[in-house]
Amino acid sequence: MAYQGSAKLLDEQLRALDFESWADLSVAAHQDGIGLVDRVIRVPRVMMLVGFNRLPRRDMKLNRHNIYSRDGRRCQYCGKSPPLAELSLDHVIPRAQGGKTTWENLVCCCIYCNRKKGGRRPAEARMRLIQKPIKPNWTPALLMPGKPSIYREWEPFLVNAAYWNVELLD
Repeated sequence: MAYQGSAKLLDEQLRALDFESWADLSVAAHQDGIGLVDRVIRVPRVMMLVGFNRLPRRDMKLNRHNIYSRDGRRCQYCGKSPPLAELSLDHVIPRAQGGKTTWENLVCCCIYCNRKKGGRRPAEARMRLIQKPIKPNWTPALLMPGKPSIYREWEPFLVNAAYWNVELLD
């Protein structure tokens, strides 16, 4: 984007640089670099779009990865977070009982709880859902596997939760 002129890259002093100016900055030993044909440039951490209208509206695809992400890779019956190989999908209302393959009827489930529930509804198996399954809104954060790294360069742009959550006293 910066190379095409649709974004500027911000340095530590928050100066907006075009691609050529950014490429002229040297790469320090402690910084990540991107190897180009003729040089190595610093990995940009903060970028500013030159023009921006809105995020594109996208529907979340209904797939295993997105169900696992929505549910935090936790079994929605017992709350455990087993290894990925021990997770499965469960139809809350079984397909044999007319349940559909939808966001509202699929949950992340450990293989133990899935086996225990079998082809029954949760109440029939004396099991409870931790949270009701819903169709999530699309956000870029859902596409990032695991927790994103927080870079020092991002700090001026992040909300300080302590500032908003401190108890106010007389």
